[in-house]
Amino acid sequence: MGEKIIGIMGAMHEEIDGIAALMSHVQTEEMGGRTYHSGSIGSVRVVLTFSRWGKVAAAVTATHLILKYGVTDIIFTGVAGAIDPELHVGDIVLAQRLIHHDLDGRPLMPRYEVPLLGMTWFPAHEDHLQRAGSVIQRLLDSGTLISAISPERLHLFGIEHPKLYIGDIASGDQFISAQQHRDAITEHLPDILCVEMEGAAVAQVCYEYGVPCSVIRTISDTADDRSHIDFSRFIPVAGTYAVQMISAILAQM
Repeated sequence: MGEKIIGIMGAMHEEIDGIAALMSHVQTEEMGGRTYHSGSIGSVRVVLTFSRWGKVAAAVTATHLILKYGVTDIIFTGVAGAIDPELHVGDIVLAQRLIHHDLDGRPLMPRYEVPLLGMTWFPAHEDHLQRAGSVIQRLLDSGTLISAISPERLHLFGIEHPKLYIGDIASGDQFISAQQHRDAITEHLPDILCVEMEGAAVAQVCYEYGVPCSVIRTISDTADDRSHIDFSRFIPVAGTYAVQMISAILAQM
């Protein structure tokens, strides 16, 4: 079995910058409007890049990581809006399944089904899911994940004891910021934990190429009328989360 090369995709520059600071022996290449950082974190070879926003951008980035850089695994980290009322800002969602909530080919095929694949959901890779879940839970239990965040910022978002949730994530080319949008999603997808704009596209590319992937989302807002405000203010917290989660997961690979 060959050496693992882990592709790391971040949805925010703040996340990418923090993870890039962990890397050594870095080589940088510009292609397709993206910057790819190749190097190592600890003993693990990685290729790090900013995915850009939206499903097409994320799919292009994932495909390039696989075909150009030969990554054997992909980890995607970013923020998401909570749909399940149990979730709070600062909680973490690890995708067990991902779906395109804005895909609808009816009457040619069932709603949400991806043409030609005959699939509605893209499952996470079981080994990735178990490894990431164990690592993140340990960071939460020890208090390590929030230890690097100022008390003032934790208080601003009401973060005290963030939790890990493992379940379904929905992706679409929409920033969900109104109750009617939330309701439209949950009417047909009642088990969705959170919504974002890239994960299902990355999972679909990884499925088609046979590359295991993880999608890890930090809850930045509650996908309502205040989402755009909370989202922007929360990004520094998400960046701190990402650095700690990624470094700890890679240490177990």
